[in-house]
Amino acid sequence: MKPKIEITKDGSSTLVHHKYNAHYHSTFGAIEESDFVYINTGLLYFLSTESGQNLKQSCSVLELGFGTGLNAFNTLLKTEDLPLNIHYLGIETDPVPMDIISQLNYPEQLLASHKTEVFKTMHQTIWEQPNQITKQFVLEKRKQDIMDLKVKNEYNVIYFDAFGPAEQPELWTESVFKRMFEALQPNGVLMTYCAQGAARRAMQSAGFTVTRLPGPPSKRHILRAIKSC
Repeated sequence: MKPKIEITKDGSSTLVHHKYNAHYHSTFGAIEESDFVYINTGLLYFLSTESGQNLKQSCSVLELGFGTGLNAFNTLLKTEDLPLNIHYLGIETDPVPMDIISQLNYPEQLLASHKTEVFKTMHQTIWEQPNQITKQFVLEKRKQDIMDLKVKNEYNVIYFDAFGPAEQPELWTESVFKRMFEALQPNGVLMTYCAQGAARRAMQSAGFTVTRLPGPPSKRHILRAIKSC
Protein backbone atom coordinates (compact mmCIF):
# COMPACT_ATOMS: atom_id res chain seq x y z
CA MET A 1 0.00 0.00 0.00
CA LYS A 2 1.15 3.53 -0.75
CA PRO A 3 1.21 6.35 1.79
CA LYS A 4 -1.74 8.73 1.77
CA ILE A 5 -1.31 12.46 1.15
CA GLU A 6 -2.75 14.97 3.62
CA ILE A 7 -2.48 18.76 3.84
CA THR A 8 -1.20 20.16 7.14
CA LYS A 9 -2.33 23.38 8.80
CA ASP A 10 0.34 25.54 7.14
CA GLY A 11 -0.82 24.37 3.71
CA SER A 12 2.07 21.98 3.05
CA SER A 13 1.76 18.28 2.33
CA THR A 14 2.51 15.35 4.55
CA LEU A 15 2.03 11.61 4.17
CA VAL A 16 0.45 8.95 6.36
CA HIS A 17 2.42 5.70 6.49
CA HIS A 18 0.24 2.68 5.74
CA LYS A 19 1.99 0.39 8.23
CA TYR A 20 2.38 2.70 11.22
CA ASN A 21 -0.66 4.92 10.56
CA ALA A 22 1.67 7.77 11.45
CA HIS A 23 2.33 11.10 9.76
CA TYR A 24 5.71 11.84 8.19
CA HIS A 25 5.53 15.45 9.45
CA SER A 26 3.61 17.48 11.99
CA THR A 27 -0.04 17.88 11.02
CA PHE A 28 0.19 21.45 12.34
CA GLY A 29 2.63 22.30 9.56
CA ALA A 30 5.16 20.15 7.71
CA ILE A 31 7.25 23.10 6.50
CA GLU A 32 6.88 24.87 9.84
CA GLU A 33 8.33 21.82 11.58
CA SER A 34 11.17 21.48 9.06
CA ASP A 35 12.09 25.17 9.37
CA PHE A 36 11.91 25.32 13.13
CA VAL A 37 13.34 21.99 14.25
CA TYR A 38 15.89 21.04 11.63
CA ILE A 39 16.93 24.19 9.75
CA ASN A 40 16.82 26.98 12.33
CA THR A 41 17.40 25.13 15.60
CA GLY A 42 19.68 22.52 14.06
CA LEU A 43 21.70 23.44 10.97
CA LEU A 44 21.72 27.23 11.28
CA TYR A 45 22.37 26.97 15.01
CA PHE A 46 25.42 24.79 14.35
CA LEU A 47 26.68 27.18 11.68
CA SER A 48 26.46 30.02 14.23
CA THR A 49 28.72 28.20 16.70
CA GLU A 50 32.49 28.45 16.73
CA SER A 51 32.79 25.02 15.08
CA GLY A 52 30.35 26.01 12.36
CA GLN A 53 32.05 29.32 11.70
CA ASN A 54 35.38 27.53 11.38
CA LEU A 55 34.16 25.31 8.55
CA LYS A 56 36.28 26.03 5.51
CA GLN A 57 34.50 24.51 2.51
CA SER A 58 31.68 22.11 3.34
CA CYS A 59 29.10 21.08 5.91
CA SER A 60 27.90 17.49 6.16
CA VAL A 61 24.34 16.58 7.14
CA LEU A 62 22.92 13.14 7.95
CA GLU A 63 19.18 12.58 7.98
CA LEU A 64 17.60 9.50 9.52
CA GLY A 65 14.28 9.24 7.69
CA PHE A 66 14.67 10.82 4.24
CA GLY A 67 10.97 10.20 3.59
CA THR A 68 9.37 12.92 1.47
CA GLY A 69 12.67 14.73 0.96
CA LEU A 70 11.27 17.89 2.58
CA ASN A 71 14.18 18.41 4.96
CA ALA A 72 16.75 17.81 2.23
CA PHE A 73 15.01 20.17 -0.22
CA ASN A 74 14.54 22.81 2.49
CA THR A 75 18.22 22.52 3.39
CA LEU A 76 19.21 23.00 -0.24
CA LEU A 77 17.09 26.15 -0.48
CA LYS A 78 18.17 27.65 2.84
CA THR A 79 21.90 27.19 2.15
CA GLU A 80 22.04 28.43 -1.45
CA ASP A 81 23.56 31.76 -0.47
CA LEU A 82 26.05 30.40 2.05
CA PRO A 83 29.75 30.08 1.13
CA LEU A 84 29.63 26.34 1.81
CA ASN A 85 29.06 23.12 -0.04
CA ILE A 86 26.50 20.80 1.56
CA HIS A 87 27.06 17.05 1.57
CA TYR A 88 23.77 15.42 2.55
CA LEU A 89 23.17 11.75 3.33
CA GLY A 90 19.57 10.59 3.68
CA ILE A 91 18.83 7.13 5.06
CA GLU A 92 15.48 5.59 4.17
CA THR A 93 14.46 1.93 4.25
CA ASP A 94 11.03 2.50 2.67
CA PRO A 95 11.31 5.01 -0.21
CA VAL A 96 8.21 6.92 -1.22
CA PRO A 97 6.99 6.10 -4.77
CA MET A 98 7.64 8.79 -7.37
CA ASP A 99 3.97 9.14 -8.28
CA ILE A 100 3.31 10.22 -4.69
CA ILE A 101 6.36 12.52 -4.59
CA SER A 102 5.14 14.32 -7.72
CA GLN A 103 1.95 15.31 -5.87
CA LEU A 104 3.70 16.96 -2.90
CA ASN A 105 3.49 20.75 -2.90
CA TYR A 106 6.78 21.71 -1.24
CA PRO A 107 8.25 23.75 -4.13
CA GLU A 108 5.10 25.91 -4.28
CA GLN A 109 4.72 26.26 -0.52
CA LEU A 110 8.41 27.15 -0.12
CA LEU A 111 8.04 29.78 -2.88
CA ALA A 112 10.44 27.80 -5.03
CA SER A 113 8.29 26.64 -7.92
CA HIS A 114 11.22 27.35 -10.21
CA LYS A 115 13.02 24.50 -8.44
CA THR A 116 10.29 21.87 -8.87
CA GLU A 117 12.52 19.85 -11.18
CA VAL A 118 15.34 20.01 -8.61
CA PHE A 119 12.99 18.54 -6.01
CA LYS A 120 12.00 15.74 -8.39
CA THR A 121 15.63 15.10 -9.31
CA MET A 122 16.50 14.61 -5.64
CA HIS A 123 14.11 11.66 -5.63
CA GLN A 124 14.99 10.32 -9.05
CA THR A 125 18.75 10.14 -8.58
CA ILE A 126 20.43 6.77 -8.15
CA TRP A 127 20.58 5.37 -4.64
CA GLU A 128 23.79 4.32 -2.87
CA GLN A 129 26.00 6.92 -4.53
CA PRO A 130 26.65 10.69 -4.27
CA ASN A 131 24.74 12.85 -6.77
CA GLN A 132 25.55 16.47 -7.59
CA ILE A 133 22.13 18.14 -7.40
CA THR A 134 23.30 21.75 -7.65
CA LYS A 135 26.70 23.37 -7.72
CA GLN A 136 26.76 23.47 -3.91
CA PHE A 137 24.61 20.49 -2.91
CA VAL A 138 25.57 16.80 -3.08
CA LEU A 139 22.93 14.24 -2.10
CA GLU A 140 23.41 10.58 -1.32
CA LYS A 141 20.49 8.32 -0.45
CA ARG A 142 20.93 4.91 1.11
CA LYS A 143 18.47 2.09 1.75
CA GLN A 144 20.26 1.08 4.91
CA ASP A 145 19.56 0.04 8.45
CA ILE A 146 20.93 2.74 10.73
CA MET A 147 22.91 0.15 12.70
CA ASP A 148 24.81 -0.65 9.51
CA LEU A 149 26.08 2.92 9.33
CA LYS A 150 29.69 2.65 10.47
CA VAL A 151 31.30 6.06 10.23
CA LYS A 152 33.17 8.11 12.81
CA ASN A 153 33.54 11.86 13.18
CA GLU A 154 32.03 12.51 9.74
CA TYR A 155 28.89 14.63 10.10
CA ASN A 156 28.33 18.12 11.47
CA VAL A 157 24.55 17.91 11.86
CA ILE A 158 22.08 15.04 12.21
CA TYR A 159 18.36 15.38 11.54
CA PHE A 160 16.88 12.54 13.59
CA ASP A 161 13.47 12.38 11.92
CA ALA A 162 12.36 8.78 12.36
CA PHE A 163 8.80 7.87 13.24
CA GLY A 164 8.15 8.25 16.96
CA PRO A 165 8.99 5.81 19.77
CA ALA A 166 5.47 4.38 19.69
CA GLU A 167 5.89 3.35 16.03
CA GLN A 168 9.62 2.56 15.87
CA PRO A 169 10.86 2.01 19.44
CA GLU A 170 13.97 0.22 18.14
CA LEU A 171 15.29 3.52 16.75
CA TRP A 172 15.10 5.46 20.01
CA THR A 173 17.58 3.38 21.99
CA GLU A 174 20.98 4.00 23.51
CA SER A 175 22.65 1.75 20.93
CA VAL A 176 21.25 3.80 18.04
CA PHE A 177 22.25 7.08 19.65
CA LYS A 178 25.74 5.72 20.30
CA ARG A 179 25.97 5.15 16.54
CA MET A 180 24.82 8.73 16.00
CA PHE A 181 27.34 10.01 18.56
CA GLU A 182 30.16 8.21 16.74
CA ALA A 183 29.01 9.56 13.38
CA LEU A 184 29.14 13.20 14.50
CA GLN A 185 32.24 15.33 14.52
CA PRO A 186 33.16 16.92 17.88
CA ASN A 187 30.68 19.71 18.72
CA GLY A 188 28.27 18.33 16.13
CA VAL A 189 24.53 18.74 16.64
CA LEU A 190 21.67 16.20 16.56
CA MET A 191 18.13 17.58 16.33
CA THR A 192 14.84 15.79 16.83
CA TYR A 193 11.21 16.75 17.26
CA CYS A 194 10.79 14.11 20.00
CA ALA A 195 11.19 15.30 23.58
CA GLN A 196 10.14 12.17 25.46
CA GLY A 197 12.10 11.47 28.63
CA ALA A 198 13.18 7.99 27.54
CA ALA A 199 14.63 9.38 24.29
CA ARG A 200 16.47 12.13 26.16
CA ARG A 201 17.94 9.64 28.64
CA ALA A 202 19.04 7.34 25.80
CA MET A 203 20.89 10.26 24.19
CA GLN A 204 22.53 11.19 27.47
CA SER A 205 23.62 7.60 28.07
CA ALA A 206 25.19 7.61 24.60
CA GLY A 207 27.34 10.59 25.60
CA PHE A 208 25.35 13.57 24.32
CA THR A 209 24.78 16.82 26.17
CA VAL A 210 21.03 17.24 25.71
CA THR A 211 18.94 20.38 25.97
CA ARG A 212 15.17 20.50 25.93
CA LEU A 213 14.07 23.55 23.95
CA PRO A 214 10.73 25.21 23.25
CA GLY A 215 9.17 23.71 20.15
CA PRO A 216 7.28 25.31 17.27
CA PRO A 217 3.86 26.79 18.06
CA SER A 218 2.19 23.40 17.80
CA LYS A 219 4.67 21.51 19.99
CA ARG A 220 5.76 22.14 23.55
CA HIS A 221 9.36 20.89 23.43
CA ILE A 222 12.06 19.50 21.11
CA LEU A 223 15.54 18.14 21.83
CA ARG A 224 18.96 19.31 20.74
CA ALA A 225 21.90 16.97 21.50
CA ILE A 226 25.53 18.04 21.17
CA LYS A 227 28.65 15.91 21.00
CA SER A 228 30.60 17.99 23.48
CA CYS A 229 34.37 17.75 23.44
